Amino acid sequence: MPLSSALALFLMAGPPSQPSVLSFDLSPGGAERQTPYRAGGHGMEPGSTDGDFLFSVAVPDGTYRVTLTLGDRKMAGETTVKAEARRLMLRNVATKKGEFVQRQFLVNVRSPALPPPPANAPGGNAVRLPSVDIREYSWDDRLTLEFLGQPKLSSVKIEPVTAPTIFLAGDSTVTDQAAEPAASWGQMLPAMLDGTVAVANHARSGATLKSFLTDLRFDKLLSAVKPGDWLFIQFGHNDQKQEWPQTYVDAANTYPAYLRAYIAEARRRGAHAVLVTSPERGNFDTHGKIKDTLGPYADAVRKLAAEERVPLIDLNADSRAIYEALGPEVAPTAFNAGGKDRTHHDNYGAWLLASAVAERIRAQIPELAPHVVAAPFVPAQPPSAAQAAIVPSRAHSDVRPAGN
Repeated sequence: MPLSSALALFLMAGPPSQPSVLSFDLSPGGAERQTPYRAGGHGMEPGSTDGDFLFSVAVPDGTYRVTLTLGDRKMAGETTVKAEARRLMLRNVATKKGEFVQRQFLVNVRSPALPPPPANAPGGNAVRLPSVDIREYSWDDRLTLEFLGQPKLSSVKIEPVTAPTIFLAGDSTVTDQAAEPAASWGQMLPAMLDGTVAVANHARSGATLKSFLTDLRFDKLLSAVKPGDWLFIQFGHNDQKQEWPQTYVDAANTYPAYLRAYIAEARRRGAHAVLVTSPERGNFDTHGKIKDTLGPYADAVRKLAAEERVPLIDLNADSRAIYEALGPEVAPTAFNAGGKDRTHHDNYGAWLLASAVAERIRAQIPELAPHVVAAPFVPAQPPSAAQAAIVPSRAHSDVRPAGN
């Protein structure tokens, strides 16, 4: 079925009904491990094996507490869990032979559907998604869990909850990157928080402050925001491109003006805005220092955060400290395509930036600080790639096959 037709059918049918608590036996011999996913139900996604596998459950938009019982009577294991489009939830949970442990985390699920605007009112009934996004595991009618490494799993329980949520608005350095080896700090952040705060990552590759509005992504985000939630805003990489005349904003005037509008929309709904400076690109000068490509935009964010009295996460400064600590020879290992791409990160680089974000949260946002479970992080002393290793997703997990 063509993707546009599939989306149209989904929007006409509406989301699945609200579930109660759902429990599944996902032990090696469990019935659910043998059941392929069918629309509106639950089961294994294509490409799952006896080792790594993906399991999906049809649910409406919302936040869900996932409770896993990890372990096996006969074998030791080391389980990494990702949700939706490779959002890291649990990293390398070791279990001994015969040992069972329970872990919980929150997963935010969303579809493209929007409440339709009244007659004659502008707007739309769905986020404007490119075809590849429609096939990703993060824009559909189900909650998808990916089990990696040496996963040993006994059972899964899923239940809808209401919880404080950190919403992320941003570009490709924030978004849930769908395919290995690319990764972004936004999809690593959930693993650095406890199981009582959700992360809803609405960022998109190529997004600007303007396109995030015209694609109706901000409308979708705002439709789910509750009083007491948080909106982290990070734009700049694409907004500075003068060769994109329809979305270009200058650092002195239109850039802070659009950021103010985002802050105002969050405040109008009782949510807390947080400004994030864009991470610098990983280009070194001849003295081993990072070249400045975003300076005026980072400065504008710092100034605006002070004027609006909102928390500032200075990821631009932290990223520079991280890259320079790694040095010109090692820093490329934190970027996509083996360092040929000096803007986008791999799992290692994304983990480092997310660690910096988590540390800033701990230091500067008292309400969220108790929920940070990541180890203390000093940007000038980053861990090695081996210390921060993350099990990569399998190729089949990147994008769902067409028609599924």
